[in-house]
Amino acid sequence: MNERLRDALRFREQGQLELSNTLLLELVQAYPEDAFIHYQCAWSFDVLGAEAQAVPYYEKSISLGLPDEHLENAFIGLGSTYRTLGAYEQSKATFLRGIEAFPHNKAMQTFYALTLYNLDEHKEAMHLLLTCLLDTTTDENIKQYKRALTFYADHLDDIFP
Repeated sequence: MNERLRDALRFREQGQLELSNTLLLELVQAYPEDAFIHYQCAWSFDVLGAEAQAVPYYEKSISLGLPDEHLENAFIGLGSTYRTLGAYEQSKATFLRGIEAFPHNKAMQTFYALTLYNLDEHKEAMHLLLTCLLDTTTDENIKQYKRALTFYADHLDDIFP
């Protein structure tokens, strides 16, 4: 299995996406209980633009107990895929599970903010994006206004006459 998996991942890196996907589908059939192979198969469908086909493989990889080192990205992949398919509530639920498990992952929180936007939860989306920006930026122009922006993140609808 290891050599075939390495080949599939190498093919993806080289841009041979269809070939990679074909090998990964064969590996899923040969090793149906391997969470990592399901995850890689989901990823292969995502890069092909076949998001709907990625969903069951993401779901299976998570349910099989994908190790944390890959689970973070699986939650991002599945949540983002649900969002692109218009399944916003499923996306939200996925991101909430992921954020609970990995509360410091700012990329996941950023993707979650996109889902909140799609759910017309604009205030929450903006708050989350501002918080992620302020927690991660190295831009001195933004950092000098951190106190004000932190305040406004909690008072987006307030008017100060």
